[in-house]
Amino acid sequence: MKLLVTGGAGYIGSHTVRALLNLGHEIVVFDNLSTGFREALPTDVALIEGDVRDKKVLATMFAQHRFEAVLHFASKLDVAESIAQPKEYEDNNVNGFSILLSALEGQPIRTIIFSSSAAVYGNAQSGRLVSENGPVAPMNPYGQTKLTCEQMLKEFCKRTKISGVALRYFNVAGASVDGSNGSRTKVGTTLVKIAAEVAVGLRNEMQIHGADYPTKDGTCIRDFIHVEDLADLHLKALEWSLKNPGFEIFNCGYGHGFSVREVITAMKKVSDVDFAVHTGPRREGDPTEVVADVSKMKTAFDWKPRYDNLEVICRSAFEWEKSR
Repeated sequence: MKLLVTGGAGYIGSHTVRALLNLGHEIVVFDNLSTGFREALPTDVALIEGDVRDKKVLATMFAQHRFEAVLHFASKLDVAESIAQPKEYEDNNVNGFSILLSALEGQPIRTIIFSSSAAVYGNAQSGRLVSENGPVAPMNPYGQTKLTCEQMLKEFCKRTKISGVALRYFNVAGASVDGSNGSRTKVGTTLVKIAAEVAVGLRNEMQIHGADYPTKDGTCIRDFIHVEDLADLHLKALEWSLKNPGFEIFNCGYGHGFSVREVITAMKKVSDVDFAVHTGPRREGDPTEVVADVSKMKTAFDWKPRYDNLEVICRSAFEWEKSR
């Protein structure tokens, strides 16, 4: 199939592009390279530099290419930044997706796979797995933009008869196990990447944002999924959506969580570095515990993860940072 991958030069997008190429798909990546990197893509992958908010660039691209499906990764994704810049997140994530959907009308698109987030759930009840049918209550602008885009896609699919899938990512981490790709961002904002940066000496120390949560060790609990397993889920979602009309939502995680302290302990073990860790105040917009109910996804996709192991996730992230 000929596929358009928006934001395909980013962390998750580039891993998915490589997985799609391995299946023989023809890929065109559309990315403004604000957070993406050309070097994250194989040299033979076509890259069109542009912003999804640029209607003229989109029109030119769709006049030149007939895509059968779209995988949409292009969005801003930092929670703290979204709190500081809510209007920018609304414009980039929501307005950008709206413009893209308008450009897709009349195109021979069969399905759209949308990169969503567990941030739509907000502060889930402690000890309970969150399901796709559960309540949604975003605690930050980032999560709200993802929820709004899901609703937009649902209506678009209903109106156009194009299939759509929203994949709600939990905490994506790690790097390619062969060392060929990883998170290239210059300033890490996610827990595993920050811990890996400290372990290799790119940072002097790291901070725990709050140790007074009602959890087993006082720190937040998250469901971490290896980036290559998440890339595989996009392949499964694409295959599934081509056979199932309408719009559907799937959680993407492992169904069990680890605390911030447990992740730090794992990173210290795989790196053999006892790096400095300090405890600071809670961070605005951070829920206590968010762990996925993945039963719906596993049943629909008949999926089994390859890298459901915290030490494997941490080791791949550490080796990636060490090799850079």
